[in-house]
Amino acid sequence: MNLLDHLRRMAGNNLWSNDRLYRAVLQLTPGEFAAERTSFFPSIEATLNHILAVDLLYLDFLEEGGVGAAAHDDFVPIDEPQALFAAQVAADRRLIAFCDRLSAADLDRQVVTDRRKDGMIPERIGDILAHVFLHDIHHRGQVHAMLSGTSVAPPQLDEFLLDYDMRLRKEEVERLGLKI
Repeated sequence: MNLLDHLRRMAGNNLWSNDRLYRAVLQLTPGEFAAERTSFFPSIEATLNHILAVDLLYLDFLEEGGVGAAAHDDFVPIDEPQALFAAQVAADRRLIAFCDRLSAADLDRQVVTDRRKDGMIPERIGDILAHVFLHDIHHRGQVHAMLSGTSVAPPQLDEFLLDYDMRLRKEEVERLGLKI
């Protein structure tokens, strides 16, 4: 496996993990989604909105969309879990499509990232993708932990890459149309 194949699989994992996490979140009782909790962000709602806002920021950088930091700064949080889920799915699908269009040489190509007062900083596409996946995994872990204090058990999120685990995720992978 080469790095490009791995990053494509990680884009698929992002969709799969978010799907599993949101399916649990959608089962929360009224009030649990926005309830104050102990974590980096004060609620499941705030954490999931942060994941989406950052994904949209980096997608703009990667796609060279020209929106820049405003993609994050002008993000309007979504307070309804189903609508937030739909927006995250759309972002995840954009990321998969972006990765599918890449060549191995593109991973070293630089795109400009808008760092507000720090200026316009070129970054390699491969590094941005690795950062996005790490960022999302980090914050999904926080949501996972917060779910432990709700009426819904947190879902398993680490049964994706190994062939052994395919039996545990086959139906979901097929439903999501993932190629792994």
